[in-house]
Amino acid sequence: MTKKSKNVSPFIAQETVEKRIYLIRNKRVMLDRDLSILYNVKLKVLNQAVKRNLERFPEDFMFQLAKDEAERSRSQIVTLKQGENIKYRPYAFTEPGVAMLSSVLNSREAIQVNIQIIRAFIRMREVQTAHMDLWLKIDALEKKYDQQFQVVFKAIKKSC
Repeated sequence: MTKKSKNVSPFIAQETVEKRIYLIRNKRVMLDRDLSILYNVKLKVLNQAVKRNLERFPEDFMFQLAKDEAERSRSQIVTLKQGENIKYRPYAFTEPGVAMLSSVLNSREAIQVNIQIIRAFIRMREVQTAHMDLWLKIDALEKKYDQQFQVVFKAIKKSC
C-alpha cells in the first residue's frame, strides 16, 4: 500500500515529528497531510486506507476538522496560498489513531515511522508532566515563604 523509496530512510528526527503535533479541541493530534509526508505515502492513499477501515477509527482516534479549524490550522500548516480554499477538510489523528494507522498502512516503513511518532507523543507527555511537577513545587514554595521571595517567584514564572 505504501510507495517504497530506496533512498528514503524511515528514521525521522524527533523534532520533525514534534513540530507536526498540534493541540486541537484540547487534544494532541497529527493531521493527515503531515502523516502522509512522514509515512511517505500520498495523502489520497492514506485517506483511502483509513476510509476502508473506518471501524478502526472511532471519534477519539480520528476526527475531521471543522471549516473554521481547518482555516485556523492553515496558517500553521502553510500548504495553501492565501486566498485559496481548502478543498478537503483535514483529518486529525490522536495518539491511538496514529497507532492504528500502522495496521492500516501495513508496511515495515509505516511501522518504523509509527514507533517514532508514538515516542514523540510519549516524550511530549513526559515533558508536560515534568513541567507540571515543577509548577506545583514553585506554588508550594511560594505559599510557604513570605513576601521577600515574591520577586524571585515572579521572575521564575516570567522566564517560563
